[in-house]
Amino acid sequence: MDLFEDDPQPGGNAPEFTVSEISGAVKRTVEGNFSHVRVRGELGRISRPRSGHIYLDLKDDRSVLAGVIWKGQAARLPMQPEEGMEVVATGRLTTFPGQSKYQMVIEDMVPAGAGALMAMLEKRKAKLEAEGLFRPERKRPLPYLPEIIGVVTSPSGAVIRDILHRLRDRFPRKVLVWPVAVQGQRCAIEVENAIKGFNRLTPGGALPRPDVLIVARGGGSVEDLWGFNEEIVVRAAAESQIPLISAVGHETDTTLIDFASDRRAPTPTAAAEMAVPVRLELMAWLDNQGARLARAGGQSVLLRRQRLRDLARALPRPEALAETARQRLDLASDRLPRALRDLAQARRSRLVELSAELSPRRLGDRLRHDRTRLDDLSRRLERSLSTNAQRERSRLDAVSSRLPGAGTAALRRRRERLGTLRLSAVPLRRSLSQGAADLSRLAPRLPKAQEARLRELSARLTALERIRQSYDHGAVLARGFVLVRDGSGALVTSRATAKPGEALELEFSDGRRAATAGPD
Repeated sequence: MDLFEDDPQPGGNAPEFTVSEISGAVKRTVEGNFSHVRVRGELGRISRPRSGHIYLDLKDDRSVLAGVIWKGQAARLPMQPEEGMEVVATGRLTTFPGQSKYQMVIEDMVPAGAGALMAMLEKRKAKLEAEGLFRPERKRPLPYLPEIIGVVTSPSGAVIRDILHRLRDRFPRKVLVWPVAVQGQRCAIEVENAIKGFNRLTPGGALPRPDVLIVARGGGSVEDLWGFNEEIVVRAAAESQIPLISAVGHETDTTLIDFASDRRAPTPTAAAEMAVPVRLELMAWLDNQGARLARAGGQSVLLRRQRLRDLARALPRPEALAETARQRLDLASDRLPRALRDLAQARRSRLVELSAELSPRRLGDRLRHDRTRLDDLSRRLERSLSTNAQRERSRLDAVSSRLPGAGTAALRRRRERLGTLRLSAVPLRRSLSQGAADLSRLAPRLPKAQEARLRELSARLTALERIRQSYDHGAVLARGFVLVRDGSGALVTSRATAKPGEALELEFSDGRRAATAGPD
């Protein structure tokens, strides 16, 4: 019984390990056996924390393998991992003791064949196309003749030499080159920075902003051109405010930047041809247009000159247009002196008549006559009123004697009427006296009014005389003109009315002379 109790427990001599010792042993075992592995799988969950590391899952239909790409290695990957991409990852397996799990530290990652790469490309293309980055209405027209051309390409390749050579042959322009890596892990970010950098330049600044951009690269495989399929490059091309020409690869190569650019060129040389016209062709076109313009101008002048001649033939001769008016003028000039003389004589006679009527003696006689007549009328009126008043009084007395009772009121009315007639004679006498006083007051002003009126009429007569002299044909004859009359004394105003051999009379300023019309 005691012997049994002293026996040790089963397994009591097995060594004891700490958790860290076990984790370290497992880590050494895993890393020793899987220090370099290549794993093919589909990318699942992808996480990009601020540290710059990339955490992802590699999976197939049955298992999941955690993976990590450290920051420095992530920047050197030829393409950025995306969920759903089938890749081949190269690295090593290790454990993470903090969570008691194992993971793969990925050092390189490439798509699992061209099929997977193209599938990812189509997926990205569909996504960007759905956002509207490839719409035709977003594309800008290229300037016809840009002053400055910006080129985004490698500075050491044959592409830049081909572009510069082609521009020099067609139309030399200023070129700004932004050097970038055209393949590899730095390609996408450098191309994006170049496009955005050109757009940030100030037009007309120390480093002027280009009028058009060319993003160019020579041909290569899908992997070599993959940097121009990256989303950041496509978005930069679509957002560019400067018209952009993509010339990536050969004619059969297609990248996503071709769909986002404003124009796609099959080759870098073709991009240079799109950017500028041919100078010699442009000069020849200008010469041709100038020649056409000169011919058109000359032909237009000839047509208008011919049209002017045709219109001139339809118009009458200037002499014929003026003949009637000239004849009316001659007739009027002949009639005007006589009319002016008659008018002046009539006005002078009228002036004499008016001046005779306005003489002070005649006005005084008329004034005295009117005053005498006024006095006579006033005396006659007073006698007539007295006679009428006496007659009415006698009649009233006769009526009152026959009607002693009832005629008292009528008698009173008759007396009032008689008194009214006596009173009305007084204002009339006053009115006559006032008129005589006004006439006496206005009489001294009459000579001055007469003199003013005579001066006014004399000035008017002088003006009419000047007008008559200006229209007098004698003044016209004094300037060298001759008045022609036929045998009957009628005016001869045209050559056609003077028959050959007809006797004419020429009136000069100092006299008249006979003449004979000669033959035509």
